[in-house]
Amino acid sequence: MIGGLATAPANSPHLRKAGSRTAVSDLGGELGNGVEEGPMYSVAAGELKIGSMPISTTAIMPSPILLWRFKVLLFFIWGFICCKFGWDSVMRMSVDLRDLFLYEAFLYYNPLLLVTMMVWLWGINLWVFSQANVNYAKIFDLDQNHLTYREIWKCATWMTIIVPTSMTAYLYLYSHGEVSLAASQPVLLYAAVAMVLIFPFDIFYLSSRFYLLRTLWRIVFPLQAISFSDFFLADIMTSMSKVFSDLERSVCRMVHRQVATIAWFEADSVCGSHSVAIPIVLVLPYLFRLFQCLRQYKDTGERNTLLNGSISRLFIYMTKFIKLIIGHLLT
Repeated sequence: MIGGLATAPANSPHLRKAGSRTAVSDLGGELGNGVEEGPMYSVAAGELKIGSMPISTTAIMPSPILLWRFKVLLFFIWGFICCKFGWDSVMRMSVDLRDLFLYEAFLYYNPLLLVTMMVWLWGINLWVFSQANVNYAKIFDLDQNHLTYREIWKCATWMTIIVPTSMTAYLYLYSHGEVSLAASQPVLLYAAVAMVLIFPFDIFYLSSRFYLLRTLWRIVFPLQAISFSDFFLADIMTSMSKVFSDLERSVCRMVHRQVATIAWFEADSVCGSHSVAIPIVLVLPYLFRLFQCLRQYKDTGERNTLLNGSISRLFIYMTKFIKLIIGHLLT
């Protein structure tokens, strides 16, 4: 026993080098720091290194609250810049020209601003529906890829940024003598909106855009049974008849190259206030809704439904039509 060779256990701390670490095998045993532990130690170290990477990546990501505050700060900075440039541009104009030009700018951008506000309010409606556990997707016959209130608000945010930016560029360019460039701003904006709506590729919420266009087609041509989404959107359109009238005035001036001019100020001009297209566009939403009522009576055949609902709507829409025509003839 004395003077013999003492055999130390494999896991003895005296056999490890200073600063070395132990590696744990699949059998739960602890290996030394010799030649036999090399492959296992490298595998274990690699696993530890790979496992630690997501932790460090997550640690450097900013919090959602910080991102939201940063976006709000950028939004207010953008709003301040638009207001500053717009106000300075208006103040550069003469007093006589200022009112006429602001009226024209209001005509071009007011419809899109109102549509933007409508999109914001529609997102609020969807948020209320989701909070109240209302299955609005089933009510409106939507597919599984329908837009949520968050996506609706995202679209409304981009609309809120793009439309005032175009209006600010319109005012700035006109006040600095760039009339041709100023006239191109509302034209480019309207063209971009039309392109986004009819873009056939699977971007910008293709299914939702197709659903909107299909519903509009069903409203204009009620050749099929009326669904809830059909008459719901038609009712919204009756409340936006003035918006459609302003859109018609804007498109008319763009087609006849009267943007950033005062040629439209004459009432008897092509795009003047005496144009026959104004009452026609104003009455079209009510006419579409009237056709829906008649189609609904044809499909159901219930006289009680006709007397209680469709006849009253028929009277309302017909009187509205007569009122618009007479009012336009008297002006």
